[in-house]
Amino acid sequence: MLTDNQEKTRAFLADAMARRGGGNEIKTHISHLFIGGERVWKLKRAVKLPYADFSTAAQRLACCQREVELNRRTAPGHYLGVRRITLGPDGLEFDGPGELVDAVVEMRAFDQTGLLDRLATRGELASLTAERLAAAIARLHDSCPADFRSGSERVAEVLTMNEASFATTSAFAGEEIEQFNTAFRAAAAAWQMKLDARAAAGRVRLAHGDLHLRNIFLDGDEPVIFDCIEFNDALATVDLLYDVAFLLMDLLHRGLPGLTNLVLNRYLDQTGDEDGMPLIPFFMALRAAVRAHVTATAIDEGNDTPANRTEARAYLDLALRLLHTPPAAVVAVGGLSGSGKSTVAELSAAIIGGGGGARYLSSDRQRKTLHGVAPETRLPPEAYEPECSEQVYRALIARAERLAAAGVTVVTDAVFARPDERRRIAAAAEAACVPFHGFWLDAPPELLRERVARRRGGPSDATLSVLDAQLSRQPGQITWTRLDATSRPQALAEMIAAAVRSTHARCPEHFHGSERG
Repeated sequence: MLTDNQEKTRAFLADAMARRGGGNEIKTHISHLFIGGERVWKLKRAVKLPYADFSTAAQRLACCQREVELNRRTAPGHYLGVRRITLGPDGLEFDGPGELVDAVVEMRAFDQTGLLDRLATRGELASLTAERLAAAIARLHDSCPADFRSGSERVAEVLTMNEASFATTSAFAGEEIEQFNTAFRAAAAAWQMKLDARAAAGRVRLAHGDLHLRNIFLDGDEPVIFDCIEFNDALATVDLLYDVAFLLMDLLHRGLPGLTNLVLNRYLDQTGDEDGMPLIPFFMALRAAVRAHVTATAIDEGNDTPANRTEARAYLDLALRLLHTPPAAVVAVGGLSGSGKSTVAELSAAIIGGGGGARYLSSDRQRKTLHGVAPETRLPPEAYEPECSEQVYRALIARAERLAAAGVTVVTDAVFARPDERRRIAAAAEAACVPFHGFWLDAPPELLRERVARRRGGPSDATLSVLDAQLSRQPGQITWTRLDATSRPQALAEMIAAAVRSTHARCPEHFHGSERG
């Protein structure tokens, strides 16, 4: 504590909140939150740290103003403004003409049960929320100013900070941390050129910086992102994929691989930044390493509980697992409309591949992208003419080859009714020097018709007449692994994942590596 005035400020705020019918105070290492009724006041503690200086009232006021400015990008209705605390004739008061004593951020209170970390704990985090969250992050990132300086130097700074922090903790053995640090340095060196190229391309920006589930809440059905890093622009100026990697790591750490993969894929759909996907496991590993040493530090500072030790170990193990991603592969899931191929493919993408899972490429979404419309927008019949469909398959297969060659596992979903379409997707894997796995979902016509008839929403425009046209055509000899589409989709996805893992175990030399460097 650097000033006695803060004790008086805290008493003033607690009394003011009590008069509003509240007065609950929550303390963090750099702030005090006073919650009462529909308002929250956030007071910055008078501390001076290596990464934040709140030692004077003027600095705290400036930082409050910066916090409101930055967080209004994503939560304009909740960051109401800054209240100056001044010295009046009868003591402290809000926004008076007297000497500045302190400042607080004034926010609209929200229901804490709607925080996404609490929803995740209760098992109530839904796919629709994840999709909307990916879109919200993409909108934020699109608005962030770019910083074109070195991307690899920023990562090196994080590694140096991690190493210094691990060196002062006792939760892990020294030899283990030495090997851990060596593995990270090797990975960072391998990605150096790609990191710098992304910075040069404007992919390093002043973003959120602290994008995890506890800093997002639901307002109705819409996720609201808040509490970004405002006290140190250098900490918040990061590769955009490193920004979203915190959220992905948090989801994966909580045992939610399906939502992890969904957020990742929808974010890439929105931003088009899929060429950066090979970096995702490394960025997630880096985020897990930070959480590991932060938790380990808490243990050394007096919070030595079994839960914290378990948590620190889980983060460290996750970081190591993310650093060693499995080899890439191309997986194709085909079948007629109503066979469930999209559902099975999306479920498969979550449980194969490294880090956040595989890149999921859907012909339905590809078609909508080529026509410049949202996935749920229905297209006219001419969008399904042979020449348009050929364009869809050409784009889909080219993307699959490019990503696989970069070391990313890809799961593609399309009808693949023609032999040449099946040959071309297999040839893309061969060109990328990765294994190929083709799966065909079989279902009786009556089941296909039933499923298509009851379908509502989603990117598919298939109708009963479309299905009848598919049924009337001969697909030729299908050499792909045939799966019974009447089985549970999750069971089918697990069969696909098992087949991919089996190939990796038999033929590790198939690993192409990646386009690092």
